Amino acid sequence: MVNSRRVDILLVEDNPGDVMLITQALAETDIHPEIRHVQDGVEAMKYLHKEPPFDDALKPAIIIMDLNLPRKDGRLVLAEIKSDPALALTPVIIFSSSDSPHDISTCYDLHANCYLVKPRDLFGMTEIIRSLVDFWLQKVKLPPTLDPQTRNGVGK
Repeated sequence: MVNSRRVDILLVEDNPGDVMLITQALAETDIHPEIRHVQDGVEAMKYLHKEPPFDDALKPAIIIMDLNLPRKDGRLVLAEIKSDPALALTPVIIFSSSDSPHDISTCYDLHANCYLVKPRDLFGMTEIIRSLVDFWLQKVKLPPTLDPQTRNGVGK
């Protein structure tokens, strides 16, 4: 069943190849989300706080974020998001090429909602993104301020 609701995803990723793969995989889902892309942790926080040039930014339903980012590391961004009452409930999915137990533990200690290791091919990327979208945007019940159905007056 195709979903016609508007879903905003913030993608925080500095690697152009990964941006392309993730964007293409998201486009192949039933949700067809609006993908807002920023390249580093500084831009991510400006976006989330609606600072210039992101004054008209919408609060994302989920954040998909790389871990090793320029200017402001993903761990610092995650800690800042989860310590801000206005942002803390937003699901943050860490999507990293690192499978280091230390990185995984650190992210969960900082309250990441999920940690996924990036596949290196389009098929693997498509499969993991479909699973992510199915779980986080179709099965999980998000708080009303994040749920695209209730946030836009579509649901109850």
